Amino acid sequence: MTKKFILSLLLLVTSFLSLSAQPKREVRAVWLTTIGGLDWPHNYARQGLAIEKQQQELRTILDKLQKAGVNTVLLQARIRGTVIYPSDKEPWDGCLSGLPGTAPGYDALGFAIEECHKRGMELHAWVVTIPVGKWNGLGCKRLRQRFPHLIVKIGEDGYMNPEKPQTADYLAEICREITERYDIDGIHLDYIRYPETWKIKVSSDQGRANITSIVAKIHDAVKPVKPWIKMSCSPIGKADDLTRYWSHGWNARKTVLQDAQQWLKDGLMDALFPMMYFKDNNFYPFAIDWKEQSEGKIVVPGLGIYFMSPREKNWDLGDITREMHVARQYGMGHAYFRSRFFTDNLKGIYDIAAEDIDKNPALVPAMTWAETDKPQAPTLLSAQNGRLEWLTRQGLTYNIYSSKTWPVDISRSENLMLSRQEIGNLAIPDDDSRYYAVTAMDRFGNESSPTQSQNKEKSAESKLIPNDGTQARLPEWALRNDGIIMLAGITGNLLRKLQQKGDSVDIKSVPNGFYQLRSLNRTGISHCLGYLMIKRF
Repeated sequence: MTKKFILSLLLLVTSFLSLSAQPKREVRAVWLTTIGGLDWPHNYARQGLAIEKQQQELRTILDKLQKAGVNTVLLQARIRGTVIYPSDKEPWDGCLSGLPGTAPGYDALGFAIEECHKRGMELHAWVVTIPVGKWNGLGCKRLRQRFPHLIVKIGEDGYMNPEKPQTADYLAEICREITERYDIDGIHLDYIRYPETWKIKVSSDQGRANITSIVAKIHDAVKPVKPWIKMSCSPIGKADDLTRYWSHGWNARKTVLQDAQQWLKDGLMDALFPMMYFKDNNFYPFAIDWKEQSEGKIVVPGLGIYFMSPREKNWDLGDITREMHVARQYGMGHAYFRSRFFTDNLKGIYDIAAEDIDKNPALVPAMTWAETDKPQAPTLLSAQNGRLEWLTRQGLTYNIYSSKTWPVDISRSENLMLSRQEIGNLAIPDDDSRYYAVTAMDRFGNESSPTQSQNKEKSAESKLIPNDGTQARLPEWALRNDGIIMLAGITGNLLRKLQQKGDSVDIKSVPNGFYQLRSLNRTGISHCLGYLMIKRF
């Protein structure tokens, strides 16, 4: 097939994709950049009202992200040998306080984690690895003082030497510190590669082994502490040259010696966020290649939404939305670079995500390659007097589903109301027409079976429909329901149609047991009419 034909076929397929079939599980991420306050913060803080203003700005950003279906925030925590949290190893970055090395008066990473979790979103600590900033900048200067022969100068900037074992050890210490101190959901490695201007003197195999050694050291520092933490990175957007598509000399494996696909296969990574800031045939075949080599793990193409800016390449909105559709078709999510371009609604990207493409929320895929056991279903669920309550257990979060039919179908994304809730009570509309289901979820993303709220409909389930073993007499209000009468199992699964005669239905051929009677109208909506106990002697 020609390149033009493949592209045309992909675009044709996306035009027929049904947005109503949005997946229940999909990563929808955003890179939230702190370097220079590009995405956040836009004011400096060291005390009092300035701290509250800085924090409120982040709350506002996260509210917007939540409303647009984002479930994963990649927050830049280590910037250039500097950090946004109190560290024993590296100084504060100046993006928060305005003064490099000076604290902003609060723990920005801890605050961001708490705010993300309140909104049911994961937070991954984005760690910039090899670059350490300007040669005389605070981060680079401190590292040069501590490790005189570890930092290499290229132009005006300093880089940790990937060929020195000390680099792997030090970066592993940084990631262990974050892991031990914070309730993060992921460690996201950025620039885990050779700088493109590095004069590589070793063989490609040895160079890839050097980078892989760093990844392995970090993995081994993180996983024993918290095995559910997702290890991920943002490799160059094209893994390698393909049989029919050339990477134009810019790919992960050969150019900068990132063996990212092998990291998935070897279990060093749980997810990849390749920086696929391309379009058309520079995007689609390479995205499919990432998926085909994913070993069933998470692949999330990074979308260069900033290229829609007239100051950049002035891409059309359709260039991005087609990529989102194709990624979804192949079982991948999407990640926006960067947050501010998304929340500023560049060319309508925020609106189309929030109101159309990602209208239904989604859970992050479970890490089934690490753990498959499911937690027990929640207990003591109650939905009454405008409150939904259940018993919580330590180490679990809870997903809440709702629909106008009982039982609530938790496989449908449109029924997912809230995810990753930590507390066991929630205000709900005082509306007898809605039903609720709650599931428990562990840190690996494994979800329990649902616990359903009581079927309140017409108070039917609290009453048995009288029968003599041959006929069951329907209550008067039930006769006003449109549709046919169905026999159903106790959980509401429809079994068969029953013959209705006047105010009764024929149950002669129904075996002894406990059942529901349900109506089923032409549109497929089912209502519980009551319970039926058949006990013939």
